[in-house]
Amino acid sequence: MKSNPKSKTPPHLLYYLLIILSLLFFFPCVSSTQQFKEAPQFYNSPNCPSIEHNICSEEAVHVAMTLDTTYIRGSMAAILSVLQHSSCPQNTFFHFVCSSNDNTNASLLRATISNTFPYLNFQLYPFHDAVVSGLISTSIRAALDCPLNYARSYLANLIPPCVKRVVYLDSDLVLVDDIAKLATTSLGENNNVLAAPEYCNANFTSYFTPTFWSNPSLSLTFADRKQKACYFNTGVMVMDLERWREGDYTRKIEEWMELQKRMRIYELGSLPPFLLVFAGNIVSVDHRWNQHGLGGDNFRGLCRDLHPGPVSLLHWSGKGKPWVRLDANRPCPLDALWAPYDLLRTPFSFDS
Repeated sequence: MKSNPKSKTPPHLLYYLLIILSLLFFFPCVSSTQQFKEAPQFYNSPNCPSIEHNICSEEAVHVAMTLDTTYIRGSMAAILSVLQHSSCPQNTFFHFVCSSNDNTNASLLRATISNTFPYLNFQLYPFHDAVVSGLISTSIRAALDCPLNYARSYLANLIPPCVKRVVYLDSDLVLVDDIAKLATTSLGENNNVLAAPEYCNANFTSYFTPTFWSNPSLSLTFADRKQKACYFNTGVMVMDLERWREGDYTRKIEEWMELQKRMRIYELGSLPPFLLVFAGNIVSVDHRWNQHGLGGDNFRGLCRDLHPGPVSLLHWSGKGKPWVRLDANRPCPLDALWAPYDLLRTPFSFDS
């Protein structure tokens, strides 16, 4: 039977194809399901106190992360790296925040974590996108506009009040050191709320628009800070949730986002509101705890080298993600440091 060279694609197939393409365009936060290998169990060293799965234990190290299907592969690698290098992994409690808009995805994420890390201490918290979606202004990259990117501003409202301190981690990083060293960072007696590595050599003025700096009242925002206002990356932070709640810092961040809706004062997603509230008022942490920028810039995602000095945490902030580049057979040299933590189950992988 001869084929008809003039045959056309049926109209209904074109219709469904257009729907799929439109979903991929308008919902960049959504991705497909992936399967992961079960991670090994990690045990406390003999001198670790027992917390007996008590979420309110003062001895626990609390880690907060967001979870979604797009970055779940990175999240699994990050979790594994935390456990593998922890001296007291059984005393680590994870607080995962996911979007409440899709109950199926939330159930899938919970099952994925439970199946991959059967012994993990964790809680999953739903985050209602509507809480922040009306405050979000478009930024330079669509992925930065997902409401879940702003969940870190609401951790104090989501996590139980008995949890006084957390280490917030992005999903595109791995630790190569004991997270307890970071978690026990002193925040001092000056009501400091955050600790994070600062980068005072970065061009701080570039994080805000000329509209911001030309406004006499806005340009004085950082004038009365405890020290020089410097850029810090919000992908790795020690957060005092007790002081956060007392200072109502969620509301302070929202106020800057409301102003941004009226007059454009920044371009880069959820970072600038944090800088506006906290820059110059944080405890500086050694740069080893955030070797950031390994994903390149927000446009091309080019390869980058490590910053000089020791390394405790590798962070692929920027457009390029190691799992994407590895799958495309176009990895950057430092992506090889992420690969050992990759738990993705492939058709050719075997559980050890």
